[in-house]
Amino acid sequence: MALLTAIIFALLSRPGEEILHNSSLSTRVPRVVVAGGHSAGHIEPAMNFADALRLLQPAAEITALGTVRGLDTTLIPARGYPLELIPPVPLPRKLSPALLQAPGRLRDSVLAAGAVLDRVRAEVVVGFGGYVAGPAYLAARRRGLPIVVHEANARPGVANRLAARMTTHVFTAAPGVRLPHATAIGIPLRPAITGLDRAALRAAARQRFGLRPEGPVLMVTGGSQGAEAINSAVSGAAAALRAAGVQVLHITGPKHVVEVPDGDPADPPYVVIPYVEEMQYAYAAADFVICRSGAMTCAELASAGLPAAYVPLPLRGGEQRLNAEPAVAAGGALLVGNTDLDPAWIESALIPVLTDPERIAAMSARLSTVGAPDAGIVLARKVLTAVTERRRLGS
Repeated sequence: MALLTAIIFALLSRPGEEILHNSSLSTRVPRVVVAGGHSAGHIEPAMNFADALRLLQPAAEITALGTVRGLDTTLIPARGYPLELIPPVPLPRKLSPALLQAPGRLRDSVLAAGAVLDRVRAEVVVGFGGYVAGPAYLAARRRGLPIVVHEANARPGVANRLAARMTTHVFTAAPGVRLPHATAIGIPLRPAITGLDRAALRAAARQRFGLRPEGPVLMVTGGSQGAEAINSAVSGAAAALRAAGVQVLHITGPKHVVEVPDGDPADPPYVVIPYVEEMQYAYAAADFVICRSGAMTCAELASAGLPAAYVPLPLRGGEQRLNAEPAVAAGGALLVGNTDLDPAWIESALIPVLTDPERIAAMSARLSTVGAPDAGIVLARKVLTAVTERRRLGS
């Protein structure tokens, strides 16, 4: 399957099949197309990069590519960037009728992406993987445009693996990602996270969630949709957490309900909420987190210096476990398997950490060494350099 996918991309990415893009290069305003649609894991770093680029070049013309399939039409306009839609091209992993239709669908999507590049007179394409990035890379290659690739995950997707063969501008979240020409820079994050002073915001954040100003706080989250395994294990340990003096901020996810027995009014609060819009307040309120180890979560917690117990999602070949490894290796996080997580583990392994302020402080300091709060600015500078080089060559 991997070989067939590579052949499809290679056949459709031969330069010279269309007239090379010929934009005016005299303007100083960079014209950038970002391709990172469908999932929040692709959209968030793309939008965070766009924000960083605007900090360096406020007049930059930035256009986002997306599809109607996914979160593109919800998340991207909310960040204030123009969105251009192209047909999605999910490549089937198994031999099926859908696989036979993939080349035609891919060609249509490449043509649609190319039309956007022509219309906005793009000077560079910056891709973050996913359904949108592959067609954007191919359309850019046909036009001789610079391609910049960012891979957030420890295990690269198909589109970024192929794009890394088309360009030397390849950047990753962490060292050791298997992509040609890769340079590790971290993941672009929101300024609200990279500029977070947890100590300064702590009192206001705890008051916001109805937590006490003193005493350890465990934040629980399974990501934007929640995680039943994490919800069940932590809520099942509510009595033990209260007995140990640990407060809990439990973000269940919008589709999950957590039943926590009422405690004594004198007990530490166990606050249950479905969703948090501004996560910087949750991070500031917490001393420790138990969560999945998606790439964005790992990057945000490292930037904030907030220790965690990571519970990798047991899918996609163990990708989330790989995402957590740098923090664990640095001594800033714990790792527990999904099947090993239960109330007994919370009581025997996690509560001793939560009730040891010196250990939490040491873990926080170690975790900060793997954070990369300036990743967005670094990537923006690399992109501007690529635009400048293209202009200098006059292509």
